[in-house]
Amino acid sequence: MALINPSILSADFARLAEEATAVEGADWLHVDVMDNHFVPNLTLGVPVVESLSKATDTPLDLHLMIEDPDRWAPQYIEAGAGSVTFHVEAAAAPVRLAREIRAKGARASMALKPATPIEPYEDLLPELDMLLIMTVEPGFGGQAFLDIMLPKIRRTRELISRHGLEMWLQVDGGVSAATIERCAEAGADVFVAGSAVYSADDPAKAVRDLREKAETATAAAGWGCAH
Repeated sequence: MALINPSILSADFARLAEEATAVEGADWLHVDVMDNHFVPNLTLGVPVVESLSKATDTPLDLHLMIEDPDRWAPQYIEAGAGSVTFHVEAAAAPVRLAREIRAKGARASMALKPATPIEPYEDLLPELDMLLIMTVEPGFGGQAFLDIMLPKIRRTRELISRHGLEMWLQVDGGVSAATIERCAEAGADVFVAGSAVYSADDPAKAVRDLREKAETATAAAGWGCAH
């Protein structure tokens, strides 16, 4: 089954609790944490994540676009995150960090910027529960999907299959009804969608429609996914 994770970066920050419940049926709620250092934008921190975790039953998928994730990731787990993604470009000790995230009871995920290749990190894959391929430059929502990331998604799926790993492959950036099928065909099975969900008249229906498109494309591609 394809997983759809609406991004609250595209939600109304003055109504976060309501926006969280507006995407009924979503698998996870994607929360972008930006520090205005690793990326040129500033969003939210630990207190908001803690409040959000109390306002929704949907598990939180934290994406840390910050410097020094080795220091901060554990605090987000304590605040209620069920999955924590750190950027390999920012982590001082990615294996140690992934193991610490898992030890604290959350899913460990590693993100790659568009220009960061997957191949140097092949040996790290068994330490992870999910890998995130950025399909835009991280920092701002509403950007256009980068088609040149599709071969990278495909190569990453091949590596996951070669090692026989039960890990998720997430894409984030420009995912919409127009692009999700290409991502699924290439091998992604977890999809972060911001404006495609929160700009819709019915966000919950948008989630269902995106999932249907992704699952149809996955079935046609034949590589399959299981959660």
